[in-house]
Amino acid sequence: MKELTLTSMFHDTLRDIYYAERKILKTLPKMMRAAQSEDLRAAFQKHAQETEVQVERLQEVFALIGKRPQAKTCPAIDGIMDEGDEVMDTYKGTALIDAGLISSAQAVEHYEMARYGSLCLLAQTMGNADAVALLKETLQEEEATDAALEALASKLMVGMSAEAA
Repeated sequence: MKELTLTSMFHDTLRDIYYAERKILKTLPKMMRAAQSEDLRAAFQKHAQETEVQVERLQEVFALIGKRPQAKTCPAIDGIMDEGDEVMDTYKGTALIDAGLISSAQAVEHYEMARYGSLCLLAQTMGNADAVALLKETLQEEEATDAALEALASKLMVGMSAEAA
């Protein structure tokens, strides 16, 4: 059994979010196609571009700790993605699809914010300032994406008819 340390916890969590980010990259094009709102499609496109950079940052963090980038299956993100697929199937072609997509995307953002927040704290505790800087940059992007999705949801809800409620 491997020794359980702060460093091993950091590495395991890093592998987890690496898996999640790569899975998100594969899923965002599907969400873009399902979205009816041009604003939502643009938000997903922007986040896909950010996510590509975030994956690169994670690879830098792996290098900082002397490990090769390697993903670890993350049942949590798999479950969140499965729920997103269910939303896309259930509300496809309806006026509610964009609201459902935003809700699903925010679940992903909240998971990412929790992971990046934990990684920042672990890296800080380990004294790895370079990792903290990289991880905080991504955490701030995830928080901004969540806020943008919240604003978009509010805008879309105002435009929805009473029938859709």
